[in-house]
Amino acid sequence: MPKKIRLGILGGGGDSLIGVLHRVASHINDNYEIVGAVFNPVYEENIGFAKEIDVPTDRIYKDFDAFIEGEMKLPKEERIQVCSVQTPNFLHFPMAKKLLDNGFHVICEKPMTTTLEEAKILQEAHKKAGTIFALTHTYTGYPMVRQMREMIKSGALGKIHKVDARYYQGWINTIIHDKEKRSSVWRLDPEKAGISSCMGDIGVHAFNLVEYTTGLQVKSLLCDFNYLYEDNKMDVDGTVLVRMGDHVKGVIRGSQVATGEENGLAIAIYGEKASFRWEQEKPNFLYKQSDTEPTQVYKPGHAYNSELSLNGTKLPPGHPEGIFDSMANIYLGAARAIRGEQYNDGEFPTMLDGVRGMNFIEATVESHKGGNVWVEMES
Repeated sequence: MPKKIRLGILGGGGDSLIGVLHRVASHINDNYEIVGAVFNPVYEENIGFAKEIDVPTDRIYKDFDAFIEGEMKLPKEERIQVCSVQTPNFLHFPMAKKLLDNGFHVICEKPMTTTLEEAKILQEAHKKAGTIFALTHTYTGYPMVRQMREMIKSGALGKIHKVDARYYQGWINTIIHDKEKRSSVWRLDPEKAGISSCMGDIGVHAFNLVEYTTGLQVKSLLCDFNYLYEDNKMDVDGTVLVRMGDHVKGVIRGSQVATGEENGLAIAIYGEKASFRWEQEKPNFLYKQSDTEPTQVYKPGHAYNSELSLNGTKLPPGHPEGIFDSMANIYLGAARAIRGEQYNDGEFPTMLDGVRGMNFIEATVESHKGGNVWVEMES
């Protein structure tokens, strides 16, 4: 198979932050070449953007249906192999479903779908297709998050007692307090964003990190949301108590109205022997703490780190790596899987993570609307 994997892009045009992140990530390890796309729903802008970023326009399609039709007419050796879905939430399911049904590999933004029912349908389509599906829970790509996962797996913390994960942002403050603005933003529109804003957009990242690092699953949860205004249909803040076992409990907190916060994702895992603490805004530092020894600080690129961590490190120790590198590690893992190479199951989130994420989001909404009651999650 040629070195470069033929990549298609859906969405992410114009000044889209997520679009830049995906494009740069796909290029970092020299595994992908963008050969076709629908960057924008307006065809003229679609073509213009392709020219702007120097992507040939002969396979820039007017819409998604034309994309599928045009690519399926091509010989398999020329056809796009994997497609990256970077559109608003409500388009993830129909696009991913049709891509899988037509034999494409898929790299999809989260949340994977807008409902758990859709997620299960997509899971069945994925089983039937037999292709690779990667979900871009970007923060799983950080070397120190991967180091934490591997050390917990090897027993560094002993029996886990408690988890504490939070994701605090303040960006929606400029919107939520203006009635006209909060009625016109797609992230606060259930028809486009799904049933949850805060927990569906950022809380699910904290949830994913908890399950990714500990190897445990949330069994049940109790949630309390804050909507701030009666006319606002979407949560902008929430606190979730979680049970991961009879004696493993914790909290997941999310907020889009945490004034002054930027991208405050952090996680702490407490065990019988020690604990780990990591913050996304200081991603090169993993702290290991105990009651009997001085605090230890792990940093990327050193030989003491795990193979999974080192595999996701591109620079020598002391050189900061960030969100582009983290996303690139997910694309790297997906490339290995697409090529049929051996890879660690922690290299990219999968369809199962997408289903678990939707299960979490729906359970939080059910818990809050039910009067802040405990809700069982599916295993």
